[in-house]
This record gives sequence, structure tokens and C-alpha cells, in this order.
Amino acid sequence: AVAGAPHTPPVGLHRVAFASQVFPCRRWWRQSARPSPQSRPFLLAAMAENGEGAAAAAAARSTPLESGHADMVHDCQLDYYGTRLATCSSDRLVKVFQVSGTPQAPTHQHLADLAGHEHPVWRVAWAHPKFGSLLASCGYDGKVIVWREQEGSQGRAWQQAWALPEGTHDASVNGVAWAPHECGLALASASSDGSCAVASCSETGEWEVKKLARAHNLGALAVSWAPAASPGALVGVAEGEAPVRRLVTAGCDNTLKVWTQPTAGAEWALEHTLSGHSDWVRDVAWAPNIGLPKNTIASAGQDGQVLIWTQVDAGAAWTSVLLKDFGAPVWTVSWSVTGNILAVADGNNTVTLWKEAIDGQWQQVQSVE
Repeated sequence: AVAGAPHTPPVGLHRVAFASQVFPCRRWWRQSARPSPQSRPFLLAAMAENGEGAAAAAAARSTPLESGHADMVHDCQLDYYGTRLATCSSDRLVKVFQVSGTPQAPTHQHLADLAGHEHPVWRVAWAHPKFGSLLASCGYDGKVIVWREQEGSQGRAWQQAWALPEGTHDASVNGVAWAPHECGLALASASSDGSCAVASCSETGEWEVKKLARAHNLGALAVSWAPAASPGALVGVAEGEAPVRRLVTAGCDNTLKVWTQPTAGAEWALEHTLSGHSDWVRDVAWAPNIGLPKNTIASAGQDGQVLIWTQVDAGAAWTSVLLKDFGAPVWTVSWSVTGNILAVADGNNTVTLWKEAIDGQWQQVQSVE
């Protein structure tokens, strides 16, 4: 199990992701549960929101779109502006698409195929646009690759810009995530060998890698960064303040672990171990906290449960509440840009949207089947 793949199901819904920027209409993508022999399709779902984001009154619509992949699609992520989509598959390719049109009639245009992995590619992640068009991918071959779009002799093209040094991970890399842009250009990865790694790029373009050798004894499956601003901040990191450097990892030991880096360049230290799941923790997502007075993490388990973890004050204990027991493995969780809506993709091939009510109870506000 330590050296294996993240064991995604043969057919079904694997990933759901919100766009990063605020728009009148939010989009998210998911893999269709109806694969064709030639290509793997997607459903593009759009949720219209009014004024303050009254999701209860939103209407969700979905449109199937062909991905062009020759095998199972494992992840799909929209960029910061929600206009570009990256996908990855067991066919060893990463694909980039331009997304346009309207919620009623979305369109997509294939832009590039990125070939560099030797085995299935599990995850993709977009960097903040202040660093240019950067995309990271990770896969079963133990590789983490950073791709850059830049101007060439024949126009704009994608090229491999950097790769995690060989031997950093000894098994499948199951998760990859970029740090908030306030922390600089930094990338975290989680591997089946039980380790996590954080790679940081200096202003001179040199990369430094710090490894959390035994983050999860039975294998690490996912990683997510904390917001750079302290809880309750209204405009992000205040001038003169250092950004928060924390991340959370999830693994096959049924736990989540919160890590902190006191200052840039320092060693990462374990801050909290969160136990609540009875099986592997498949995914984890740290919620945006602008205007919110607490830290919030969502975790998705092989046990079918989604847990919402909260921490009111820095250094305080984390508490958890059960969002729902879905009765099937939950593959992924994703927060909206405001941190008030959570999207969940589960083994029942459904995407559900959840929102916390005034009384602190979580309510389902929409579903896409």
C-alpha cells in the first residue's frame, strides 16, 4: 500500500474544483461517470449566484464536454481566473483547455498536451498568475513537474520548467498544491512513501526542497495550504506582517496533520495531529478565511465521511463536526473562493454543495448528478 497508487475507482466521479477568482457565475468541473471507448468526457457545471451568493436559490446546470484523454481522468482544475482548465489522466498526459461561452452554452478549446510523466498522472495545480502561467502535475512515477507557458519562435507554448529532484519521493506522488502567493513561489507534494516535500523558488530562480520524511507512516494522499492571512483579516496579509506558513496533510494512517514553518527557510514542524476518520483520508482542503474569525479545514474519507475541522484561536485545539456520512468513499472536497460553500465529490457519482447556516449546522444547498 505504501508504494501503490491512490487506488481510484475504475469508473466514477473523482474531482471537483471551484475557480479561484470571484465571478457572477462560478464553474466547476467533474469527470463524467459515463466513459466512452474513445475519449473521456466531462460535465461542466455552472452555478449562478446573486448578490451575497444565495446558493439555496441557485440553479445548477451541467454540459458534457469531451476531454480527448484516452484513459481515466483523475483530476481537473480551473486556473485563478476560471478561464483555463487543466486535466490529467492515466494516459500519462496533462491537457490544457481554454474555457469560454456562457453557463447555458459553455465551450472549450484544446490548447496543449503536456507529456513528461511515465505513468498515470494523479493531480494538477495552477500557481497564482503573479508568477506567470505555471502548472504543476504529479503522478504514479514519483515525479512532480512544473510546466510554464511562454513565448517561443512559433508563438506561446508550454514547456517543462522544473522537476522535483529524482529520489525526493520513492513512490507515487498523490497530491500537489501551490502555496498562497504571499508566501512566494512554493509547492508542496504528498507521496505514498509517507513523506511530504515543500519546494521553494528564490528570486534568482533556484529551488530549495525541504522534506517531511515521515509525515504519514502508511502513505500521504493529499496536501493543502493555509491562507496566508490570519483568521478575520479583511484584506489579506497586512503590510509589515509576515504571511502565515502552515499546511495540512492527509494520509493512509486515517489522520490529518497540521504543519507550521515559523519563518521562511526554517524547518517544518508538526503542530497538530487530527484523528476522526476510521479509514484513509482521501482529500483535505483548508478554507479561505478572509473576514472569517477561525481556521476551517474539510477532510474527505474512505469511510464515507466528510468532517469539518475548526480552530478558533492560534494554538488552540481543533474540533470537528460531521458534515455527512455519504455511505461511499468521498474522493475530494473543494472550497469556494469566499470559503462559505463546500463542494464534495463522492463514490455515488454526485457533486453536492454545502453551506454553514447561522446556527452552525451544515446544509446541502445544491447537487449535480
